[in-house]
Amino acid sequence: MAEEKAKSQAPAKQKTTPGEFIRQVRTESSKVVWPTRQETVTTAIFVGIMVLVLSLFFLGVDSLFGAIVQWLLTLA
Repeated sequence: MAEEKAKSQAPAKQKTTPGEFIRQVRTESSKVVWPTRQETVTTAIFVGIMVLVLSLFFLGVDSLFGAIVQWLLTLA
């Protein structure tokens, strides 16, 4: 019961004014470290290679399972 009273008496959070919000956004955005062009290109190439490798892997697995299912259906 005492906990409920303590919760209901807790001070309400103050709302941030639009000006303060903009100041906070500018402060946080100044902390952002953007990747270099070389890092972006390298990462994009790596992602492309991984997509290709994984798509070939899943194509192989899917084809293998498809062949197994076809073989099992011929037994029935």
